[in-house]
Amino acid sequence: MSAVVYERRDVRRARYAVAAVFAVHGAVTGSFATRVPWIQDHAQLGAGQLGLALAFPAIGASVAMPLAGYVSHRLGARTAMRALIALWTLALVLPSLAPNLWTLCGALFVYGATAGMADVAMNALGVEVEARLGRSIMSGLHGMWSAGALVGAAAGTFAAHLGSDARLHHALAAATLTVLGLVACRWVLDIRATEDEEPPPRFALPPRSALLIGAVGFCAVFAEGAALDWSAVYLRDELTASAGLAAACTTGFMLTMAAARLAGDAVVNRFGAVRTVRASGVLAALGGLLIVVAHHPAVAMAGFALMGLGIAVVVPLCFAAAGRSGPNPSLAIAGVATITYTSGLIAPSAIGGLAQLTSLVVSFGLVTVLACGLAVFAGVLGAGEGDRSRISRQDAAVPDPKP
Repeated sequence: MSAVVYERRDVRRARYAVAAVFAVHGAVTGSFATRVPWIQDHAQLGAGQLGLALAFPAIGASVAMPLAGYVSHRLGARTAMRALIALWTLALVLPSLAPNLWTLCGALFVYGATAGMADVAMNALGVEVEARLGRSIMSGLHGMWSAGALVGAAAGTFAAHLGSDARLHHALAAATLTVLGLVACRWVLDIRATEDEEPPPRFALPPRSALLIGAVGFCAVFAEGAALDWSAVYLRDELTASAGLAAACTTGFMLTMAAARLAGDAVVNRFGAVRTVRASGVLAALGGLLIVVAHHPAVAMAGFALMGLGIAVVVPLCFAAAGRSGPNPSLAIAGVATITYTSGLIAPSAIGGLAQLTSLVVSFGLVTVLACGLAVFAGVLGAGEGDRSRISRQDAAVPDPKP
C-alpha cells in the first residue's frame, strides 16, 4: 500500500469514521435478526428448513471474503469501503422478499457474501488506523458493532411489536443505513496500492500466520455462538428457569460483551494483547466452569456474564494481529474472518448434536475447554505489536495545525 503520511487529526477523524461504519454494519445484523420469525412465516418454512437457510449467510461470507482484498487493491480502500458497505446495507431487503426456501437461501447467500466482504474491508481499515495511532482501538470498534447491533435489534423489536411488514421495515432501514454508511466513508483513510504492487489473488488459502491466529478466534467465536444460541435453552432445560429469566440471560450476555469491547482498548493499551487474552481466557474458562456446576439460574447467569467478559476482546485482537502478521493485511484478515465465520457456523449445531448424545452440561464442558485454549495460545497474537508505535511516530512527522 502507498506510504501516505496523514496528519494526526485526519487519523483521529478516520477512527470515528470507521467506528461509524462498524456501527452501521452491526445495525444491519440486528435489524435482520429480529425479523427472522416474520421471514420464516412469509416463506412458509418449518424449523428444519429455516435452519438450513440460516447456514447460507456464513457460506456466502466464507466464499466471498477473500475477494475483499482484491477489491480494495483495485479501487482503493475508501472507494471499496463505500461500495461494500452500500452493498451490505442494501442486501438487508433481500431475505424479506423471498417467497420460499430456495429463494431465501439465495438471498441469504448474497446477504452473507456482502456482509463478509464489508467486514474484511472495515477491519483492514481499522488495523491501518490503529497502526497510525500507535494504540489499540480494535476492541472499541467491535464494541461499536455490538452497539449498532443492539440499536438495530431494538428498532426491529419495535417494528415487530407494531406488526409492521418486514419488507417495509427493511427497506426503510436499508435506505437509512446506506446513507449513514456512505457519509461515514467520506472520512476513512484512502489507502491505495502503489503502481508496482502486485494485486492479491481473487481467491487464496489463508496464510499460515492467519491459521494460527484464526485458531484463537475459532475458540472465542465458538464460545460466543454457543452462549448466544444456547444460554436461554440451558437455563430453561437444565435449571428450570422461566422463559423471561432465560431470555434475560442471553440479553445480559450480549450487553456484557458490548460493554467489555467498548472498554477493552484501555486494558489492551495497558497490558498488551497477549496478557489481555490470557486473562480473558481465564475469565471465560471460569465462566464456563460456573455454568457447568451451576445448580441455580443465578450462578449460570454469572457464568455466562464472565464468559462474555472473557471472549469479548479476543476476536478484535485476532483481526489486529492478522493485520500485523504479513505484507498483505487484507488477505490475512480475510483468512482469520473465514475461520471465525466457520466457527460461528458450526458452533450451534455442534453444541446441539453433542447435547443430543450426552447433555448440555457436557456441551458447555467442551466450551470451557476451548476457553482454556485462549489462555494457552494467546502468544500468537503478540507478533508486530511494537510496529504500532513506530508507524505512529512516522505519522507524527506532520504536526497538527495550531488552533
